[in-house]
Amino acid sequence: MRYSQYFIPTVKETPSDAEVISHQLMLRAGMIRKLAAGIYNYLPLGLRSIRKVEAIVREEMNRAGAIELLMPSVQPAELWQESGRWEKYGKELLRFRDRKDAEFCLGPTHEEVVTDIVRREVKSYRQMPLNLYQIQTKFRDEIRPRFGLMRGREFIMKDAYSFDVDSAAADVSYDKIYQAYRRIFQRCGLNFRAVEADTGSIGGSFSHEFMVLADSGEDAIVSCAVCEYAANVEQAESRLFPAEHAEPRPLERVDTPHKRSVEEVTAFLGIPASSLVKTLLCVADGVPVAVLIRGDHDLNAIKLAKVLGCETLEMANEETVERVTGAPVGFAGPVGLKVKIVADLLVQGMKNFVTGGNARDLHLKNVNLERDFTPATIADVRNVVHGDPCPRCEGGHLEMWRGIEVGHVFKLGTKYSEALRATYLDGDGKEQVIFMGCYGIGVGRTVAACIEQNHDENGIIFPIPIAPFHCIVSAVNAKDAEVMAASEELYRSLVTAGVEVLLDDRDERPGSKFKDADLIGIPLRVVVGSKNLAQGKVELKIRRGGEVLLLPLADAVERVKSLVTEALNH
Repeated sequence: MRYSQYFIPTVKETPSDAEVISHQLMLRAGMIRKLAAGIYNYLPLGLRSIRKVEAIVREEMNRAGAIELLMPSVQPAELWQESGRWEKYGKELLRFRDRKDAEFCLGPTHEEVVTDIVRREVKSYRQMPLNLYQIQTKFRDEIRPRFGLMRGREFIMKDAYSFDVDSAAADVSYDKIYQAYRRIFQRCGLNFRAVEADTGSIGGSFSHEFMVLADSGEDAIVSCAVCEYAANVEQAESRLFPAEHAEPRPLERVDTPHKRSVEEVTAFLGIPASSLVKTLLCVADGVPVAVLIRGDHDLNAIKLAKVLGCETLEMANEETVERVTGAPVGFAGPVGLKVKIVADLLVQGMKNFVTGGNARDLHLKNVNLERDFTPATIADVRNVVHGDPCPRCEGGHLEMWRGIEVGHVFKLGTKYSEALRATYLDGDGKEQVIFMGCYGIGVGRTVAACIEQNHDENGIIFPIPIAPFHCIVSAVNAKDAEVMAASEELYRSLVTAGVEVLLDDRDERPGSKFKDADLIGIPLRVVVGSKNLAQGKVELKIRRGGEVLLLPLADAVERVKSLVTEALNH
């Protein structure tokens, strides 16, 4: 492909409305253009990268035994009403009526539609396992679309759905796609983690998110430095620390005038935050609950809600705190408290700690569990922190990362099959409910996340497998007949060798050509200039790391081909 005949509308200035680097660089590199809030045109360069990701996804999904189909983006309200999600999904579901006044929506996901297909066509256990997938445009009416392709309203997604006879078989299907996802993101050249995650609004019994590691990531995740354990912070498990060995000391009342916060109290008493237990008052389904957390840790509301089994959970207001504890905010403690107490796992092993005294300007020293109070429940209800011991292996410690979610796999169980009556006949002729799983990959989001992870001050640094082109041949002086002849010959030879090449044949200054090549992130650049050409050589620059090699012209094709082949087969 010749640059002069291609459509690459690069811009020098960073657009003012682009907040994250992927959005900035995709606009500057001429990969996308905004049509409306959260809705983008995919220009040729952007589309080439998206198609590369789609090709990898198809190959690995097919390899895992999944079968491609294509479902409509417009879905009838009746299916969503059957599943119970028509009202529950919220305003992100774009609803509309056709000319006959029938209600429809633009599909944000396809659980209902695919379950409808299967309930009509699958009748016997002999027709399973079955895994159906599609790559299709979705629409979610985000209240605040932002960050370009990272959080748009219209987006390209691969979604897959597995159907099995029972839970054990569903686990097998889940693992197949889990492993396929690992191969997909490895082949895309991404540094990622597969993390244990909350199932969220989709529902189901367990799930994993696939996170591309990037400083700009919206999600906080942890992973073990030794084993493969990784989890979203909301889901990450805490491990019980060794109990403190100390004899219980007598309980003491201590005046702490105007000292409410952990920082104020610990500074006043001259103790570390790890020696204080804070008492947080929450309201779970309308009922006050006290939660005990070590002073240097934070409450994990998702974990607490699961422990309590509640529908709603919120922090208690000042009036509720004073009514329950008899003291203003900042002085709550477990001793003598008349509400249910949930203690974090780590509080179990603490001795002689400090708590609030349930009176203004009062704290208690040398508080001990069981002697001074007895919690109703002891459970893991805190956020893990960097350096915590791994909950799955001996000797491993947790590291903190920022991540961008690009894929999510769920074991759904029978949530949708029960609601839509998707059943089959087993070997004894008895009707059974189908077990399901669902698996999504944000295709455009994967490209954007790749850029968040792979860039420098000059532009994008694409991994070869999903770069728009593998190589760019830059003719330093397009008016020099000898330079152009050598560039044309090199271009043709590379194409014949199976390398995807962009020939920069524009009549532009060399500096402008090199800046554009760096900006659009082509991994390999061969520079053909009269000076080097006079010695029978060309310059090969590797975008990642900036290594420059001076090669004989005769060797350039083989060297580029070998670098591309190595990257694609990695």
